[in-house]
Amino acid sequence: MRALLLTTALLTLLVACNNKTKDNLHQFNKNTMNYQSEKSAIEKLLFTYRDALNASDVNKVLPLYTSDGVFMPSNAPSAIGLEQVKTAYEFVFRSIQLNIEFFIDEIEISGDFAFARTSSKGTTLIHASGQTVPEENRELFVLQKINGEWKIARYMFNKMK
Repeated sequence: MRALLLTTALLTLLVACNNKTKDNLHQFNKNTMNYQSEKSAIEKLLFTYRDALNASDVNKVLPLYTSDGVFMPSNAPSAIGLEQVKTAYEFVFRSIQLNIEFFIDEIEISGDFAFARTSSKGTTLIHASGQTVPEENRELFVLQKINGEWKIARYMFNKMK
C-alpha cells in the first residue's frame, strides 16, 4: 500500500512538473514570436527612415518621429521637438543628397522602448559643390512604441571616417 501511495505521488509530481514545463515553453514561444514581430516592425521603421533620407523627403521623415523626438546630428546642435526636427532636416536636405544603405547591428526591446544600433554606408552629393563623397556613419536610435506603432524618440549619428 505504501509503495502504491509513493508511486502515485511521484506520478502526480511528474505530471505536474511536465505541465508546468509545457506552460513555460508555450509562454517562451509566445514571447519569442512577439519579440520577432516587434523586431520586424522596428526593422521596417529603420528601412523606411533610410528611404526617406535617400529621397530627401522631410514629409516622410517627420511621421517617423515622436512628437517630442530629438535629432542629434554630428557637428550640429540637437533639434528637439517636431518643429526643430523639421527645420534641421530641411537644412540637411538643402545641403546634401544621401545615397546610403543601412546595416542593423543590434536591436534590443524592453516594453514600449527599444534601441537600435546601426551603421550606414554610401555616398553624399554636396549640393554647393556638386561633389560626391563617401559617406559612412554609425547610428543610435532610441525608439518608443506609441499607439501600437514604433517611432524614433531619439536619433544620433557620427561619421566613422
